[in-house]
Amino acid sequence: MHHTHSATSSWEPLQRRLASGKVGILLSNLGTPDGTDYRSVRRYLAEFLSDTRVIELPKLVWQPILQGVVLLRRPAVKGKDYARIWNHELDESPLKTVTRSQAAKLHAWASEMFGEDRVAVDWGMRYGNPSIEDAVKRLTALGCDRLLMFPLYPQYSATTTATANDKLFDILRGMRNQPAARVVPSYFDEPAYIEALARSVRGTLAGLDEEPEVVVASFHGIPQRNVALGDPYYVQCQRTGELLRDALGLPATRFRISYQSRFGYADWLQPYTEATMRELARDGIRRIAVISPGFAADCIETIDEIGRENAHYFREAGGEAFTLIPCLNDSEDGMAVLRDRVLQETRGWL
Repeated sequence: MHHTHSATSSWEPLQRRLASGKVGILLSNLGTPDGTDYRSVRRYLAEFLSDTRVIELPKLVWQPILQGVVLLRRPAVKGKDYARIWNHELDESPLKTVTRSQAAKLHAWASEMFGEDRVAVDWGMRYGNPSIEDAVKRLTALGCDRLLMFPLYPQYSATTTATANDKLFDILRGMRNQPAARVVPSYFDEPAYIEALARSVRGTLAGLDEEPEVVVASFHGIPQRNVALGDPYYVQCQRTGELLRDALGLPATRFRISYQSRFGYADWLQPYTEATMRELARDGIRRIAVISPGFAADCIETIDEIGRENAHYFREAGGEAFTLIPCLNDSEDGMAVLRDRVLQETRGWL
């Protein structure tokens, strides 16, 4: 009898260790350069544009073009764009500021909801710093034996969601003691998300003197070829747009869906946002508001590309009032969407 007792007592520390399993929640977004200087932007773009999920060309074809023409000119141009939106107080891009805040607010809520010892929240970017790998290391060091990977893309695309998940599994592949993992699916039609978008539109418009004649939902584009090969992104974006239009009670004449950020010479999803801006103004529309429902946080594509470039195209063609509706970010509505997904996707864990 005594002998078996001593055997179990040697297991006790292990039992305690098994009982202390935590759930780690990992928020992930695209990423940003560390600075606005040429070298920082070049380093970031080199990593981003070398991802075969993003540029689906054979390495032998693409790498010479990337290392040549693209990385010679593009970092300087992009650096200027980043400099315009840079958060100088923290010396970082707004995307980093927002993602950190989203993680902090989610952590405070989860700790209160489930207990500090049950859950931990961290964040990591797919490209640049802080990396997904660093976040995984920190979470596992805290005792997380279950990971909920949350790619912050409402609509799924292989170019965003899939490559974030690929990165996570690459990291897990190198670990002996691997945490169990779940990934949050896209949430393009979730009621909490659609309602949050509708509230943000109504909130912004309520502060204007005159109501915009048209609301434009601008999504990040992808090559048409990707969709032809089976990427569900286009269908999900269109559905988000339709649901948002319904929630706002707008007729089809007062709501447009368009696609921005085209890169290269291939055909991308249409109509292009730039063309839509010019077309609306030429058709006599004087006041518009633009929302970017594909982005969980404001970044270069929303603040600079929509708020500056596309506002310019609209005014240049005769438009007058251009309103940029902010992303959900770490607002109360934005956090409600993230909490809703976490509650759904940690079922059975928390």
